[in-house]
Amino acid sequence: MMEWLGQFNYYVFAILMTAGVYIAMSRGNLVKKVVGLNIFQASVFLLYISSGKIWGGTAPILGDGLTQPISNPLPHVLILTAIVVGIATTSIGLALIVRIKEAYGTVEEDEIAEAEALYEEELMRAEEA
Repeated sequence: MMEWLGQFNYYVFAILMTAGVYIAMSRGNLVKKVVGLNIFQASVFLLYISSGKIWGGTAPILGDGLTQPISNPLPHVLILTAIVVGIATTSIGLALIVRIKEAYGTVEEDEIAEAEALYEEELMRAEEA
């Protein structure tokens, strides 16, 4: 039973990653795609943080007589940077979705594709005339 609990973070990672990819690929709504990508990104954060944790490890402060293992601080530092980048890309994505909504009146992929096809047809007719 304890072996399963030791791998719990990795099971949660796999579930979140699968759910995030499924949401991002199966939905036509652009906002739902951004949410799916954020869930996927959170799963990657969990994976990196889990890999940096050492049970019984101490803070990486060296001193005399240190006999305990030391936890690696690098994954945590990288995740802090990734969180900032994730927030920035999410905000840019949402800002683009707002502009798309203003331009097309919808955030559904298929409706945007239909509007683009109609626009291209009108351009072709205008060139012919």
